[in-house]
Amino acid sequence: MTPENLQQFIRVLDDEKQLHRVSAEVDPRLEITEIVDRVSKAGGPALLFENVRGSDYPVLINSFGSYRRMELALGDQSPAQIAARVEKQLHLRPPGDFKEKIRMLFSLKEMADILPKKTKRAPCQQNMATSGPLLDSLPVLTCWPEDGGPFITLPLVATKDPETGIQNLGMYRMHKYDNTSTGMHWQYNKDGARHFRKYKERKEKMPVAVALGGSPAVTYAATAPLPPEIDELMFAGFATSRPVSVVKAKTVDLLVPAESDFVLEGYVDPKESRIEGPFGDHTGFYSPADIYPVFRVTCITWRDNPVYPATVVGKPPMEDCYMAKATERIFLPMLQMLVPEIVDMELPMEGVFHNCALISIDKTYSGQAKKTINALWGLGQMASTKFIAVFDKDVDLRDSPTVIWKLLNNVDPRRDVLMSEGPLDALDHSAPYPDYGGKMGIDATRKTRQEGMGRDWPEEITMDAATMEKVTQRWKEYGF
Repeated sequence: MTPENLQQFIRVLDDEKQLHRVSAEVDPRLEITEIVDRVSKAGGPALLFENVRGSDYPVLINSFGSYRRMELALGDQSPAQIAARVEKQLHLRPPGDFKEKIRMLFSLKEMADILPKKTKRAPCQQNMATSGPLLDSLPVLTCWPEDGGPFITLPLVATKDPETGIQNLGMYRMHKYDNTSTGMHWQYNKDGARHFRKYKERKEKMPVAVALGGSPAVTYAATAPLPPEIDELMFAGFATSRPVSVVKAKTVDLLVPAESDFVLEGYVDPKESRIEGPFGDHTGFYSPADIYPVFRVTCITWRDNPVYPATVVGKPPMEDCYMAKATERIFLPMLQMLVPEIVDMELPMEGVFHNCALISIDKTYSGQAKKTINALWGLGQMASTKFIAVFDKDVDLRDSPTVIWKLLNNVDPRRDVLMSEGPLDALDHSAPYPDYGGKMGIDATRKTRQEGMGRDWPEEITMDAATMEKVTQRWKEYGF
């Protein structure tokens, strides 16, 4: 079953014994975070807080916080299964660049049935308010002691390019200032920020709609690294083989997922900005306060009996790590089409997915590892990866002891380290400047003479197959 909304997702989690209900009253300021942090670090279940102080709405959190729950969110299928479908589609007609490759997923005739379906009546519009408690009605969390205030942490922010009319759905944290305003933390390289710059040039207010809840697959899709022209709602439909129902927002010209629990409608005025943050981020450190645009809420709609979705980010591993792991698997085939020597990729949770990438390649010529590093630094979100280490194809990138062994024994720092500089993730606090700093590529593959190896590369110690088989057959005789 592919859950179309949070109510269905909660039932699925319940049936799978992946949900724990908390009936005791809890405080949305810090207390929920401390509970979630302990449960998440222990590999515990999703949490449904049914009695949140100051709000009538329950809070669902950690619902994506395991590999199994990610599968359930995507319709009881693994990211690897979706990746296999992506790979199959890509090989039907090999396209050119990255944008073309992703576009092709949605250009085939058989994809027509996963296009978003418009409806005139939607659960998310069963109730509506333009005054009274708007944001104040929601159980918005203050997660960490030094946070600048409460933050909406799992929003689906809908914006539209004023020139092309193409809509985007992105996930940008929102610092709640008061009942009708939040910060809008879209980083410089995000589609929402790109749309905002165009409205600013036109000196026009930018319509915005923010969906909360609804289909977990849509929530995941909003985090996916898609090119600007690709609709996240369409990608969610592809991932689950089921179209997403959408409805026109009540007061702005934007489409929102019909099964959302809440929809915040309003605008961002290019003339208005405000300090946003600090915020305890997924790096495990506070990202500093800075100036960002202000989102003005003019209307809120909601379904009957809604659930408020949230996530807590902090020192990994936490819930967002499992969402990023799904992205790692699903988008690997596209990466392999562009850089065909790539065999596998591992983005360690400890690197929070932009600080480190481990890559294995089928090495067939000298310099290929460094070629791979440079190719990855030229691709989309991989461009902000601070460390890239490349290994031979026989290395299991998830076997950490072997990875570290190869890294420490195969690398000559002077010969095998490639230093560069360029764009970095905005949350990288080690960089000397925001969004920009040094990068390192490491060639941990076996070296050839042409790569500066002045002597023969040694053979790795392995037992011969006959002895291994003999010992396997006699293992019980040895008393083990």
